Amino acid sequence: MIHLPPLIRDLALILGAAGFTTLIFKKLKQPVVLGYIIAGILVGPHFSIFPTISDLPNIQIWAEIGVIFLLFGLGLEFSFKKLTKVGGAASITAITEVLGMLGIGYVTGQLLGWSHMDSLFLGGILSISSTTIIIRAFDELGVKNQKFAGLVFGALIVEDLVAILLMVLLSTVSISQQFEGAEMISSVLKLGFFLVLWFVAGILIVPSFLRRAQKLMSSETILIVSLSLCLMMVLLATEAGFSPALGAFIMGSILAETTYVHKIEHIIQPVKDLFGAIFFVSVGMLIDPQVLVEYAGPVVIITIVTIVGKAISTLAGALAAGQTLKHSVQAGLSLSQIGEFSFIIATLGVSLKVTSDFLYPIAVAVSAITTFTTPYMIKYSIPIYEFIQKRVPTKVNDALVKYSSSAQTVSSVSEWKELVRSFFIHIGLNVTLILGIFLLFSKVLSKIIYSNIASGATGVAITLVLTLICAAPFLWALVSKKISYGIYSKLWSNNRLRGAIIALEVVRYVIGLMLIGFLLKQYFSVGIAIAIPTVIIVVLLAAFSSRLQILYNFIEKKFLLNLNEKELNDSKKNPAIAPWDAHIAKFSVFPHSASIGRTLLEIGVREKHGVTIALIERGDLKIKAPDGNEKLYPYDKLSVIGTDEQLSKFKDIIEPSMSTLPDDNELFLLQQIEVDKDSSLLNQSIRSLGIRGKAKAVIVGVERNGERILNPEASFIFNEGDIVWVAGDQNVLEKLR
Repeated sequence: MIHLPPLIRDLALILGAAGFTTLIFKKLKQPVVLGYIIAGILVGPHFSIFPTISDLPNIQIWAEIGVIFLLFGLGLEFSFKKLTKVGGAASITAITEVLGMLGIGYVTGQLLGWSHMDSLFLGGILSISSTTIIIRAFDELGVKNQKFAGLVFGALIVEDLVAILLMVLLSTVSISQQFEGAEMISSVLKLGFFLVLWFVAGILIVPSFLRRAQKLMSSETILIVSLSLCLMMVLLATEAGFSPALGAFIMGSILAETTYVHKIEHIIQPVKDLFGAIFFVSVGMLIDPQVLVEYAGPVVIITIVTIVGKAISTLAGALAAGQTLKHSVQAGLSLSQIGEFSFIIATLGVSLKVTSDFLYPIAVAVSAITTFTTPYMIKYSIPIYEFIQKRVPTKVNDALVKYSSSAQTVSSVSEWKELVRSFFIHIGLNVTLILGIFLLFSKVLSKIIYSNIASGATGVAITLVLTLICAAPFLWALVSKKISYGIYSKLWSNNRLRGAIIALEVVRYVIGLMLIGFLLKQYFSVGIAIAIPTVIIVVLLAAFSSRLQILYNFIEKKFLLNLNEKELNDSKKNPAIAPWDAHIAKFSVFPHSASIGRTLLEIGVREKHGVTIALIERGDLKIKAPDGNEKLYPYDKLSVIGTDEQLSKFKDIIEPSMSTLPDDNELFLLQQIEVDKDSSLLNQSIRSLGIRGKAKAVIVGVERNGERILNPEASFIFNEGDIVWVAGDQNVLEKLR
């Protein structure tokens, strides 16, 4: 008789149970993740009615692979560029919510009599919301184009990165079993260093490699190459002392900046689904139904704490970020659940053996309950907002409106602050790259040189020379590259700022000397390590300055090209969610639309529906600020400006003929400009400025003395203190500002 390995039998059992429950949950229109968890309970060791898994340790290995591919997929959707563009409001909202739930979760665990580590992990589990559940609920309820949805999506992007940081910090605390301030700071700095290093190096290398190999890139090779890159980064992260999941997430975020990201997402989807199913089934295997019955009380308490705590902490963060009460309530109720990252954090506690057996099933149970409640929380957010607003004192409501308006007002950044910011970003990036090169040679390549080329003093000399050659362009940039040259020259002419500018330059040189000293200290005495760096920097600047400049500029150009390649080649741009009640949503004209061939004036877009069409995209043609005589044609993409209510009515009228698309246009924005005494808008009318005709921009509204005027007439004259809302090209808006 042929012997079948237990692993194959177990996989057949897992996938059979997962497939069966998936069909049932699809039929019931419920998240399939819950189906996988129930399948895990049924085939797990705690449920004896059905056949049971016999080789649990091997299944756990498959589950770890599932975590890697789940994080790789999240990284493909994440993109570090998205993080830089989500805005301060989303960042403040997410960070406030995470910190609030960390504290609330910890206190709840302590009040329940749990251990210090269980309480800490409970806070981490409750702090991260579920991207999958929210996107599904938004799709079903048709609210993806509403303004608060942009705040929610931005907060989810920030939460993804915070979750990675949490995993690192929780691992550090678990190992030391106590809060060590210096160790925690060291872990955060180490994580930040490696994130920047891996991302910059990855953007320099990976897109260039894919571009050169594009003629060889079939579906099969894309699958193999992308998964191999993922697993290589997993190895690097593990060698650096981080979790494998972090490496997968980073490689996913690097590939998210390439033009192949959509193909990679499509091709690896079956692989991610397969291993993801195994992971979530393994989650169910660890759940003991008797434990859930025993801890039914804590499950109910923690569920209530999750829903109420996340709603309140998100509400507080959104209000602090200057959002209106309405949008803050909507965002808070949307984020009041836990999901896939919570499972991963709970799994981390189990794998490190620092949490109690009951915490894991409790986390899964709370996630299941909040998954069911999320659509209802979103659906009834408006009635809840109206209930709250009626009970908020008039003075408090007026103060919130005033704060929201002032928080969203565009204010100019001083040139000095801009210069200082550019200096520190430039220094930080180059220091990270230089240290990365130093570590690579001293920890890895030096061993290869000593064992295969030369040892002793000769080996040290070869290692140092190669290290300095590789680091030279970045050392030159650190101490000599002109930073924000226009602003620099302008501020240098101000005698009062020359001393401060000289101090910044001195800081650059001192950091350069310290870095070379740090390198030499590993091989020589302190005296030599202090004396030689000055000579090296002088030689580099005097003899090779022009060549190093050319080389650095080439590297910088290549980095920016790789970073922006996807954006430049993508016909769809990411949305800029506008402040105030008006915002941009995107619609596409379908071939059977009744509006085809009709002018905007005939359709009565502004007159009947109160919305403004700010941009028409027709293939490669972009018609900015179209006039009323412009006709609509099949497959036109329209950037439409209006409030949630106006866009909702507009959508109801055109639903049979048009379909909303996720707006990813970041170059065509809706922004506000404050008219001051030096503004070119002061005492000018909209007609005299010719903004629509010359600049191809649209004046959407004006706020004057607290009164908001939507779609002002062409004869409207701007006064000092007006806040003007303009839709147009980003470059045009910068000039107007």
